[in-house]
Amino acid sequence: MERWALVSGLNGDLDLYERIQRDLKRQRDVASLFVLGDLVGACTSCNALLDRLRRPKPGDLTPDCIYGWRDDQLLAECGYRGERKADALRQNEGEASLANLLAAVDPDHLGWLASLQFGFIELDCALIHGSSADVADRLTETTSPLILMDRLTRLDVNRLFTARSGHQFRLELTGGEIRSKVTDHSGEHQAAQAVPKRSVIGIGEGDHYTLYDPATDHLTFLDLSKSRGQRKRGFG
Repeated sequence: MERWALVSGLNGDLDLYERIQRDLKRQRDVASLFVLGDLVGACTSCNALLDRLRRPKPGDLTPDCIYGWRDDQLLAECGYRGERKADALRQNEGEASLANLLAAVDPDHLGWLASLQFGFIELDCALIHGSSADVADRLTETTSPLILMDRLTRLDVNRLFTARSGHQFRLELTGGEIRSKVTDHSGEHQAAQAVPKRSVIGIGEGDHYTLYDPATDHLTFLDLSKSRGQRKRGFG
């Protein structure tokens, strides 16, 4: 089986996307490109990148895209999320940032962005911008194992790939059991639930992206800011 490339945080930057595409041509056996959200950003214009994602050039590895937190905020402000507006973006970055984002994306692209899925399930893997709980959910290296297990079991997968934190990491939940104690009218009851070995993987964002081999469960974290997409760290 061939490898996956996992990318996020393009934020409207066509030059970054072209550098990723060039780097992918130098990698071996990469068959699929997943772009895990934050396609748009408050740059001068996101339209050239969105055009490229929607209509790949000959020779491009065709991208499979989902929406991210910033994409979701844009769609909310433009009326694609019911009554909800981009309140989180306003609070975190201010009105000026929201105005820049609105100006950076032509209305012609909004329908396509709104058609994107929340995530993908591939084999025993979930590919999501945030987590199975919410697109804004920021999983990190210090997130509680109980929260990580909840996010995994919501989708019944063994590997959860997330991009929201922007970090590259692999956290292993190596098994064991969860014990619970319940008291009701008939007395006290104890139960133990086995926990299988599972992983949560942060794929990074921008210059930092990840390669994954489903056949061997091997990860390679790459950093384009180093020459020729130099390997940062491998797991497998």
